[in-house]
Amino acid sequence: MLQHAAARSEVGVFMDAVLLARIQFGFTISFHIIFPAITIGLASYLAVLEALWLATGRSVYMTLYRFWLRPFAVAFAMGVVSGIVMAYQFGTHWSGFSRFAGAITGPLLTYEVLTAFFLEAGFLGVMLFGLKRVGPGLHFLSTGVVALGTLISATWILASNSWMHTPQGHEIVNGAVVPVDWLRVVFNPSFPYRLSHMVVAAFVATALIVGGTGAWHLLKRRDSAPARTMMSMAMWMLLGAAPAQAVIGDLHGLNTLAHRPAKLAAMEGHWEAGLPGEGVPLILFGWPDMEAEEKRHAVEIPRLGSLILTHSWDGQIPALKDFPAADRPNATIVFWTFRLMVGLALLMIALACWGACLRPGGRLYENRCFLKCAVAMSPAGLAAILAGWATTEIGRQPWTVQGLLRTSEAASPHPAGQVAFTLGLFVVVYFAVFGAGTAYGLHLLAEDPADSAPDPEGGAGRASQAMRPLSAAQERGGHGH
Repeated sequence: MLQHAAARSEVGVFMDAVLLARIQFGFTISFHIIFPAITIGLASYLAVLEALWLATGRSVYMTLYRFWLRPFAVAFAMGVVSGIVMAYQFGTHWSGFSRFAGAITGPLLTYEVLTAFFLEAGFLGVMLFGLKRVGPGLHFLSTGVVALGTLISATWILASNSWMHTPQGHEIVNGAVVPVDWLRVVFNPSFPYRLSHMVVAAFVATALIVGGTGAWHLLKRRDSAPARTMMSMAMWMLLGAAPAQAVIGDLHGLNTLAHRPAKLAAMEGHWEAGLPGEGVPLILFGWPDMEAEEKRHAVEIPRLGSLILTHSWDGQIPALKDFPAADRPNATIVFWTFRLMVGLALLMIALACWGACLRPGGRLYENRCFLKCAVAMSPAGLAAILAGWATTEIGRQPWTVQGLLRTSEAASPHPAGQVAFTLGLFVVVYFAVFGAGTAYGLHLLAEDPADSAPDPEGGAGRASQAMRPLSAAQERGGHGH
């Protein structure tokens, strides 16, 4: 009996260490994912701004390019640093996962470095420091290549993560995964939906940040052409991307129903399978009780769940009780993170529609209530990304690789005390380092965008030379065109 008690104690301590390791990884990835999302969106935004400048010659676009280039550089640097730290954790806290799935995740992450990181690093210097040193065409090429690199990076990362959710194209040899078909590994069933969902989420989050920044300057009575232009462009992007994201999310939900039914049941707090023909209600709010295996205090709309989840009036979805208790995600957390993401998405669509209604007559730049809401919504895209990733990753539990490797098997056998110590260090260091970086980025956004106007010599690739006395005034005066 003493041996059994000691064994149970060791298992309990190890499970505590696994939970702490999960918290640490979740903490670090939450910091990390914010910065790549910003760089994906800002890189494409900068490419569009420079293209418009080259096509139209309007200096307002170059003013905005210069204004957003520094926040982009800050976000890019913090994304690289936080990403390197995450890569180390695979070897320190998740050695079981590395041994089991390293033959697939290792090459995919290597491809990301070879095709995306090197591409970005090669052209980033020209993008950041070559504005006056190279021709406008070459500088625009550098901006476009960096933007392309961020999208390629997202592609490889999402391919690796999607394979963990819907693995295929492999065999198990001596207790480890061996790839046999790389096309099936990369283009696994959930990959297209996850990639498009993440990239559009980055565009939406960036549009909200850009729009919120423009609104903040307009509220500060800096009613300039740069502030109006960034506000207008952001609202156009939000009007197109936010509804598109809702459509992609619906398709992603259908894919989850087909391949990850336990996760979908947890997202909906759906415990009991219904009778044929009665449909599934949509639970707006409630409390999925994991111990009692029931939903409490539910506010629901009859049959609407069937209509949304199966596109039929009486369709059924799997219930949590259809799966062994050991194979169920934590429905209490997943239920609420999913609703946070959807609720924020609905607010984004509402803000975009409101902006469209205010656009005639220039009221978009004058309605103070709308501008204040735009400022308040500026972090909503990042919050929705964090809620979405929590839904995705917690919804995969108790599996690290769905159906193949449990999280308890993937973790390294470290004592809980050691994991708790490193978690504490990460919390202190991350808040200090990335908190300072974020504060500096916000300081850059608070500067008047009109101060980023092009120099009198005229921009990329043009040598400095003596100019007529009123040249600078004419250039700056052109912002209002």
